[in-house]
Amino acid sequence: MKKLAAVVALLCVFGLGMSFALLGALKVHLVPFLNITDAQFGQLGSTFMFACLIMSLVTGLLCDKWGYKPIAILGFVVTALCIFLLSRATSFSMAMLACILLGIGAMCCNTAGNTLIPVVLFGGKNPAAASNFGNIFFGLGFFITPLLTGLLFNRNPGAYSTNVTVLAVIVLLPVVLAILAEYPVSSAGFQFSQAAGLLGQIAVWVSALALFFYIALEVSMGTWVSSYASEVLKKTPGIAEEAVKAKANYMMSMFAIAMMVGRLIASQIPAITRVGDKVVAGMGLLAAIVLFIMTQSGSVGLAWVLVALIGLACAPCFPTIVGVTFSKFDPKVYGSVFGIIFAVGLAGAVFFVQLIGKIAASAGGSVQSGLQVLIGVAVALIILALLMGVTKAKGDVAAKQ
Repeated sequence: MKKLAAVVALLCVFGLGMSFALLGALKVHLVPFLNITDAQFGQLGSTFMFACLIMSLVTGLLCDKWGYKPIAILGFVVTALCIFLLSRATSFSMAMLACILLGIGAMCCNTAGNTLIPVVLFGGKNPAAASNFGNIFFGLGFFITPLLTGLLFNRNPGAYSTNVTVLAVIVLLPVVLAILAEYPVSSAGFQFSQAAGLLGQIAVWVSALALFFYIALEVSMGTWVSSYASEVLKKTPGIAEEAVKAKANYMMSMFAIAMMVGRLIASQIPAITRVGDKVVAGMGLLAAIVLFIMTQSGSVGLAWVLVALIGLACAPCFPTIVGVTFSKFDPKVYGSVFGIIFAVGLAGAVFFVQLIGKIAASAGGSVQSGLQVLIGVAVALIILALLMGVTKAKGDVAAKQ
């Protein structure tokens, strides 16, 4: 049963990927089903992100205190309940409640998966490699959800409630494994005062700020890459609107696939935990170069290459930052450490996604103009990655060398 813990950890991050893709995948069906506006749909997304930000801190503490099992079970059950509620929602307020639950469930999956993976994979001795491998499954969940949603609605276009319920069942199924699995002890000797003490650790804040800029980069690209693709594709003479939409979706899929491939490659680097700061800095430099070209070039052929490259540049950053940070701390505080740095990281996503939209609007709808701000984000990531390499944990929460 101990081997099941690794499976549960991977399924948790898969469920997290599904959670983050859910609203985007359901958008064109949910808006007419509830008869809401795009602005109201945007409020649903904001509610989800805000719930994630708060719950990241809470679930981190609870995971260290209670252990992995109850958090993993809660993750699958609450996420499935949220999706089921969305399938039966009859009002905007019900959808808002569902998005709050989605934030709770997603962060339970996030914390259980991302703190358990470095312990149960690669013998617990290479947290950055383990985190890179595990987060391939986040990309898989994020990639499969819109494809599966499209397939379900193509088969039964008018069966909104039934189609969405299928997604809820898929998320709920792993709860059986979560109940049966045996987990490493995570809570032995943990005190909430230790979590409070983490706020005084420079190593925590450097990593948190690194995630602030990295998650801003990844989520911004995930949000705007299809709009960027459409903008470039529309410059092609005679191209039909439907062809633009289809190719923009394919380009977004390429971004997700490139991230999965990049994480697989990074997970095979034996020394990635030791040199992770340099890996993240190097990927930040690649991202800055690619983003500069993206804001200047209108070539469709080059756009495909650039989207793949930015996906590869983003790929190892999040799991490597998490893995390098964990290597500095005792596993008994992994949940609290992760909760702090991920919550700060989400704040970056909320701020920069909106900023890009505002810049694009002020530039006559030019997403390429909006993406210019991400060049500065990538430069900040480089600086913080290098600082991450020279900061260490102190006190009784430091990893035993």
